[in-house]
Amino acid sequence: MTSIREMIRRFFSERKPLPAGAYHYQAPPDASFPYRLHLRLEADGSGLLIVNAATVLHLNQTAAEYAYHLVNGTSKEEVAQSVSQRYRVHYQQALDDYNDLVERLQTMIATPDLDPEAYLGFDRAIPYSHAISAPYRLDCALTYRLAPGSAPEAAPIERVKHELTVDEWKAILVKAWEVGIPHVIFTGGEPTLREDLPDLIACAEANGQVSGLLSDGLRMADPAYLTTLLQTGLDHIMVVLNPENDQSWIALANLLAADIFVAVHLTLTHQNIAKVPDLMQQLADKGLKALSLSHSDPDLHQTLQSLRDQAAKLGLSLIWDLPVPYSASHPLALELAEQAEEPVPQGAGKAWIYVEPDGDVLPSQGINQVLGNFLSDPWEKIWKPVEETSGGATE
Repeated sequence: MTSIREMIRRFFSERKPLPAGAYHYQAPPDASFPYRLHLRLEADGSGLLIVNAATVLHLNQTAAEYAYHLVNGTSKEEVAQSVSQRYRVHYQQALDDYNDLVERLQTMIATPDLDPEAYLGFDRAIPYSHAISAPYRLDCALTYRLAPGSAPEAAPIERVKHELTVDEWKAILVKAWEVGIPHVIFTGGEPTLREDLPDLIACAEANGQVSGLLSDGLRMADPAYLTTLLQTGLDHIMVVLNPENDQSWIALANLLAADIFVAVHLTLTHQNIAKVPDLMQQLADKGLKALSLSHSDPDLHQTLQSLRDQAAKLGLSLIWDLPVPYSASHPLALELAEQAEEPVPQGAGKAWIYVEPDGDVLPSQGINQVLGNFLSDPWEKIWKPVEETSGGATE
C-alpha cells in the first residue's frame, strides 16, 4: 500500500515533461483559415510554437503541453482529462484554458502584420531564461557590401575574404532548420545587394522558418521587387531609415501598405538628436507601429530615455531583440538598458547566433569569437562552446 508520505511526494513532485522534439500540423483544406503549426518541445517541457512560419511563441510547460495536444490532434475532452490529472486542476478549468489557447491562436491566424514574436497574452516562458536545444534565431549576414553612399564603417568588410554561394546559404538554412532554429534574419552589409535574396527567403519559407530582413529598404521603393519578396515568404522587415532620402520614404510607404510587419531603426547621434522627436511623430502619423532605437554615444543616455517615453505615448512598440545595423560603437546592450522596464536576459550566443558571409559563426554581431563554420563544421562543434559560454555577452 502506498504510504501517505509517498502520496504527498507524488502530489508535489514536478510533472515529467512531454517528449522533446519537433512536431508539425497542417490545417485541413476546409478550415476557415488555412494555417500550419510547428512546435519545438525542449527537454524541460517549455516550447516554441511557430504559427504560419510567421510568428514565434515562447511557451512555458503548461502552454507547451496544450500546444502539443493541438498539433497532434487530440480531442479537447482528452486534453482536459490529461491536463487535469497531470496538474491536479479541475477538468473544467483545464478545458477552459485549452479553449482559450485555441481561440487566441485563431485570432493570431486571422490577424495580419503580426510582430514576429507577438504573444497575445499567452502564458509563456521567459525567453533566454533556460537551457535550450538550439538558438531561437539565426542572423545571416549575406554580404558586407554596402550601397553607394553608405558609411564605410557600416560593415566589417575586412573580416571576410569571400561570400557563400546561394546553394551554400540554402544548405545552411536547411541545416539550421534540422537542428531546430525556427527564425532567420537576413542582414549585412546590405542584403538586398544579393540578387539571390528572394531564393533564400523562399528556402526559409519551404523549411517552415520565420524570415526577416534588416535593410536600408531602398529597393522597396520598387513595388515589383517588394512584391517578389512578399510572395517568396518574407515575414517582417526592419528598415534603417534615412530621413534625408526621398526614396527611403517611398519605400517605407510601400511597406506600410503591404501585408508585412514593419519596424524602423533609428540610431541617435549628436547631429540628428534634435530632429528625432518630430521624426517619431511623423512615423507614427504614417502608421508605423514598431521602432528600434540605439545611440552612438553614452552621453545620449538620458535623451534616449525621454524618447522611449515619447514612443509609448505615440503607440510605438519598442523592438529590442532584433538585429540592429552593424557597429561596434553602439552594441545592442545600450538599447536593452534603455528599453527594458526590468533586466532583459542576454541572448547573444544563446537565443541567437550570427553567421558571417563566409559561413563563420559568431555568438553575435560584433563579438569576434569564431565558434566554427556553419557550412563545414558539425553542429555539435558550433553549439557546444555556445552552451558553455557564461552570460555577459551582448550584441
